[in-house]
Amino acid sequence: MSSVAPIPCPEQAASGGLGRAIAGYTDYLRYEQRASAHTVTAYGKDLLQLAQHLADRLARPPELADVTKLALRAWLGGLSRRVAPPSIARKLAAVRGLFRHLERLGTVSRSPAALLATPKARRPLPKFLGVDAAARVMEAPLAEPLANEPVARRDAAILELLYGSGVRVAELCGLELSAATAAAAGELRVRGKGNKERLVPVGSKARGALEAYLPWREHFRHPTTHYQDPKALFLGLRGRRLGVRQVHELVRRYGARGAGRPDLHPHALRHSCATHLLEGGADLRAIQELLGHSSLATTQRYTHVSVEHLLSVYDGAHPLAKARRGRSAPR
Repeated sequence: MSSVAPIPCPEQAASGGLGRAIAGYTDYLRYEQRASAHTVTAYGKDLLQLAQHLADRLARPPELADVTKLALRAWLGGLSRRVAPPSIARKLAAVRGLFRHLERLGTVSRSPAALLATPKARRPLPKFLGVDAAARVMEAPLAEPLANEPVARRDAAILELLYGSGVRVAELCGLELSAATAAAAGELRVRGKGNKERLVPVGSKARGALEAYLPWREHFRHPTTHYQDPKALFLGLRGRRLGVRQVHELVRRYGARGAGRPDLHPHALRHSCATHLLEGGADLRAIQELLGHSSLATTQRYTHVSVEHLLSVYDGAHPLAKARRGRSAPR
């Protein structure tokens, strides 16, 4: 189970009925819903921010009855001058989640957030690499003749799994050494959002990179104590499980080196995987399963392929398109 760092907050905001309700809700998310550490921390901070806002206005610890529709509007309205719409939407989702939980418990009869509209935010299209640029990034760790071979082999395996299997960076960092056996057989079991498990395929390139890394894993030990995490698949130079920030940094480094993209993010490799599969003719539902999306609408963001490609697929597959070829357009 992922550990969640305590959420710092002023005593006045955390005490009172609202503070106790927030603590109970985050425990519910953590232990019963098994939400990710990131979700628990983000929702907790958002709710305690609301509690602090009310404590400042009331000069006392806020109670649940203090969270009214008007109070929420005032809070969100103030935030909207300095916070982007997606962040406002997340804060509102946290409040709604808290009061749905309290309604189920019978603590409140109605949510004050029920009639508040979610701010509309146009989600940007996912950033991705072209096929040639992705290939150059995959080759970057081993392209330098003087590269540290253990690190180069490890980084090559990481890049191939991020791009080839479309796993999230947290899923990759959570892989155990025992996963290497299944990966050699062409599949990988990962634990994603909401603590849900899924199987993802491991292609020949990723399998080869992983097999090349495993003999070098022994070199990742603490230089003084020789400590090495016995379970983690990917290790840092001090023998501990490789962290998300370290993976972000290595992807950024190889993005700059291989594709001139110093802004490259691990999620962009996941996006590239989905985009290239879709352009190659993969079914949208299959991509949804691969990426672990709970909603097909999320996967549909990857349908930003060229109009020409979509038309060529339509012309080649739709029976009416085939039947009408060569006919003149109706007048």
